[in-house]
Amino acid sequence: MKYSNYVVSLLLCLFFLNAIAQERPPINVFYPEDYGAESQNWSISQANSRFIYIANNKGLLEYNGAKWTLYNSPNQTNIRAVQAIDNLVYTGSYHDFGFWKKDNYGILNYTSLSKNLKVDLLEDEEFWNIMAIDNSILFQSLDRIIIFNKVTSSYNIVNSPTKISRLFKVDSSFYFQSLNNGLYKIENGNSVLVSSDAIIKNNVIVNIFTSNGVPIILTQDNGFFQLINNQLKPWISSASAVLKNISVFSSIQLKDGSLVLGTISNGLIHITKNGDVNYKINQTNGLTNNTILALYEDIDNNIWLGLDNGINCINIKSPYHIYYDYSGMIGSVYTSKVYNNMLYLGTNQGLFCKPLYSNEKVEFLEGTQGQVWCLDILDNTLFCGHNSGTFIVNNKQATKIANVQGTWQIKQIANHKDLLIQGNYNGLNILEKINGQWQFRNKIKGFDISSRFFEFIDSNSVYLVHEYKGSFNIKIDKEFTKTVQVNQDNSMPIKLNSSLTKHYSDILYSNNKGVFKYQKASNKFIKDSVLSELIDQDNFTSGIIVSDSLTNTLWGFSSRGIKYTTWSSLSGENSIKSISFSEDLRKDVLDFESVTHLDDQKYLFGSTTGYIVLDLDKLGRKNHEITLNQIKVSTSKVNDSIKYVDITASPEFKNKENNIQFSYSISEFSKILKPEYQYKLDGIYNKWSDWSSNGTVLFENLPFGEYTFSVRGRVGYQVTEGNKTYTFHIQRPWYLSNLAIALYVLALLLFSLLMHNIYKRYYRKQRERLMLKTTRELSLKELENRQQLLRFKNEKLRENIDSKNRELGISTMNLIKKNEFLNTIKKELENSEDKNLSKVIKIIDKNLNNSDDWNLFQEAFNNADKDFLKKIKSLHPSLTANDLRLCAYLRLNLSSKEIAPLLNISSRSVEVKRYRLRKKMDLAHESSLTNYILEV
Repeated sequence: MKYSNYVVSLLLCLFFLNAIAQERPPINVFYPEDYGAESQNWSISQANSRFIYIANNKGLLEYNGAKWTLYNSPNQTNIRAVQAIDNLVYTGSYHDFGFWKKDNYGILNYTSLSKNLKVDLLEDEEFWNIMAIDNSILFQSLDRIIIFNKVTSSYNIVNSPTKISRLFKVDSSFYFQSLNNGLYKIENGNSVLVSSDAIIKNNVIVNIFTSNGVPIILTQDNGFFQLINNQLKPWISSASAVLKNISVFSSIQLKDGSLVLGTISNGLIHITKNGDVNYKINQTNGLTNNTILALYEDIDNNIWLGLDNGINCINIKSPYHIYYDYSGMIGSVYTSKVYNNMLYLGTNQGLFCKPLYSNEKVEFLEGTQGQVWCLDILDNTLFCGHNSGTFIVNNKQATKIANVQGTWQIKQIANHKDLLIQGNYNGLNILEKINGQWQFRNKIKGFDISSRFFEFIDSNSVYLVHEYKGSFNIKIDKEFTKTVQVNQDNSMPIKLNSSLTKHYSDILYSNNKGVFKYQKASNKFIKDSVLSELIDQDNFTSGIIVSDSLTNTLWGFSSRGIKYTTWSSLSGENSIKSISFSEDLRKDVLDFESVTHLDDQKYLFGSTTGYIVLDLDKLGRKNHEITLNQIKVSTSKVNDSIKYVDITASPEFKNKENNIQFSYSISEFSKILKPEYQYKLDGIYNKWSDWSSNGTVLFENLPFGEYTFSVRGRVGYQVTEGNKTYTFHIQRPWYLSNLAIALYVLALLLFSLLMHNIYKRYYRKQRERLMLKTTRELSLKELENRQQLLRFKNEKLRENIDSKNRELGISTMNLIKKNEFLNTIKKELENSEDKNLSKVIKIIDKNLNNSDDWNLFQEAFNNADKDFLKKIKSLHPSLTANDLRLCAYLRLNLSSKEIAPLLNISSRSVEVKRYRLRKKMDLAHESSLTNYILEV
């Protein structure tokens, strides 16, 4: 007995050790900090919307493929159970059970059934399981089962004699285990004992399945049993030995009939429907924790794990299976080959092998430590190109046949079946088969450049590409001992990450610009438009293209995915297919990408952490739908100003509510295929955005107007069939509202009217001022003209006066001269003794006293000095005519001597007359008579 236990334990240890290095499907890992809740997760379910719901210690978790949302437990206790039914999400927790319903704002709202139904809950009662059938929802606690009828909104209770371990659904029937008592079935709302077998009493039942119509009972610590005629018998399978010392906590039966077991400390075990262990995944090879509290298979056959620390999603139906070298034993896989049903892996740490499709641990081949560059099957022999030389591999043994360092690749030579050519660090070398044994023969002299990429153009010509030194056309002699001619091809640019390969009979050169096919006729490489699609220039990582001769496929790599050629037997042409598998997930060995055909449509890709197996048959086209989850608006970035919006309406937001955030998602839970999104906002951003993995977008400070938000998604290279749109309107600011605009128009009109009146009054006043100014100017001008005219008149008058004065002066002088002349003649005549002259003297006296002269003088004087005589007469009425005559002469400022001839008297007489005149005028003695007369 001890020996058998030892054997079982040993087998168990070997099984789990092998599990560390086995191929497994991709796993999506979520840590508590990723989903924002506590570590333990008790139950998982999926709604019709494809959203995942998880019962967490902190509340209900919702995952839409882009974002985790936590809804806190209504009574601040742990949520233990969740079940999505129709459009409701039912949960069970401490002292409460009920459902969550999503409103038009995209938010779940909770309704407590236990409170609405007024259920008398037991002390410390906690609901751990929820199941449904037809219109009934079953809530299971450790003490009883409450069956809620959705139609009648009533409930009934199924009691248990002892504590209930778990509720089970088998087909359309429900069972539960009463601990230490037996297995019961619920019929017509009552519990009916099915079996009280000792095995049931002494074990905790984890789940009940069916296999070929027979119920299979899984116990926590003692494996499987069959329930036949209400009696338990062990279910004999290869998994029994493995499960004997494992404690199982959770389990589910998948849609394909296989089983998945979640253990307490050993991770996950997948068992086929025949009872064989398929694989095991634990914390050492992918899980975040070994304690699996809950299991769930979603619509896409992904297996969700609720762990004691985190959440994992295993893409069990994924076309990819990953061998992850957690121990670091094998390193980065540079090349691989399938030979005699063995998988060989050439890595940077040596050559490893294992039987194909087995879970056995890979084995290291002794003597091959170090870098392996290539594996080639030639002459039905597996050759290994190594940093230290060349090996021949037979089963698990490697024999070195050449010590030339750095064997990049090995090729056959046409028409020389016993010769092989290999490219090494030092150039080209020849291997020869002698007596059935391959061995090193010679180095080809004349070319010493490292020869990683080379192909035969003809039987003795080789075309070689070096990433740093360029391309060479090498002619070799017939004995393959030396080069005959080496020409560098300057038409081909020197490019990093370039390669040279042969596909069918075509020699292909590839770099970041595309794929170029060698044309022998022109001795040039011409770009091939079809094959160049293998090179994604926008997402370029490497120009390496890999040709698989077994399937006639050609492979290219980019940061976004993988592309390969398929040959159409109907059209005889190549076509390019794309696989979305990003470089950060592939973890390529950059510039040393490798592809190996395994069988059927399975291919192995080397990576820096192991390798990946891709099954092209499992690459199916799946339609994806994008969902608009929530819309938030705010007046600022502050959280307290955020409010949710009805996603079913087309609202009108206030002008300040111009910060709008949209949340959307595609419920795709693949580790490899990551959803991406593209959006536009018609009305301001009318072009589609760049693709992004972010499931939210925030538009800030949007101006007023009408907008339509559109979003679409893609998973891999497949774009969602339809777009989600949302139309909304942002109001004008209050100062641009219709009322405000009307007020502005009214104000403008009033202002215009006011300005019109102001300007009218201003221009009237301006006109009046101008008119007044003009009038004044005209008046001034007229005055100036009058003054000018007056000046002219005065000047003319002055001229007339001057003329009159001149005339008066001339007249006066003439009189004076005449009288003087007459007086002179008179004196002469008087002195004459001739008495006959007396008549002449009388005539002279008559002319001297002629009044006509005075009248003439008076007229001329009045013309020159108008009204003087009248003035002086008015001032001195006593003046006689002679006095006035004397005044006139004095007015002319004549001296007494000049006046005497005019009065025909002597100068003495004139003085007397002057004296008398002063007396008449009563002039003071000191006053000048002449001055007085001049001043009158």
